[in-house]
Amino acid sequence: MATVMIDIDGERHYKSQVVARRCFVRAERWGKTLKVSKQQAAANRERILTEAARLIRERGIAGAGVDALAGAAGLTHGSLYSQFGSKDRLAAEALAYALATSNAKLGRNDTLAKFVNEYLSKAHRERLGEGCPLAALAGEMPRESVAARESFTAGVTAMVDRLEHLLDDQPGKKSEALAIAATLVGALVLARGVNDPALSDRVLAASRASLLRQGTRAPAHNLCRPRRGQSAKRPNR
Repeated sequence: MATVMIDIDGERHYKSQVVARRCFVRAERWGKTLKVSKQQAAANRERILTEAARLIRERGIAGAGVDALAGAAGLTHGSLYSQFGSKDRLAAEALAYALATSNAKLGRNDTLAKFVNEYLSKAHRERLGEGCPLAALAGEMPRESVAARESFTAGVTAMVDRLEHLLDDQPGKKSEALAIAATLVGALVLARGVNDPALSDRVLAASRASLLRQGTRAPAHNLCRPRRGQSAKRPNR
């Protein structure tokens, strides 16, 4: 603590020490506040991303305004902008966060059948704010920022890679995984989009059945391959 020495009279000398003491205490408390605020900032960021990831899937990126995002996280506009700088950046990071959590959940499925059944389930269709962001936001992406589209593209790649891992080793399985991903996302988009519940259920059921038949079917490149010890037959002319 700094001590101010004034020899004019004892009273002023005493008051100067009190003022210096108060300044020291306030500075000490301010230092502790700064330490807490860094921890709080990290917690605020996590809360914003969690709520933003839910809102953009429920309402779309365009429909999730700054007021709604800040209110859902229990923060002010200033806190939100101090963390992310702009709504575009927040949307891109929230999308990446949503994709990471969704991929982690779907990644627990260790067979193609389990993955397909969970993705094309009625429960997933109804869980708009917690489901796959690819299906929730695919229609918006052509009009979104470069950063948001980069996050979306990374999510597509991650999904295809996961599906490829679930397929048996065979030539062309990357293309097959891509086709399965497109069918999964497209089917969920249609099932959510129609206003006929029975039709929505049929979209899910038909897509599931088609993909599961495809998963158990012999690969096309093996259909005409002769077995060992047999010669290939030429087609009749």
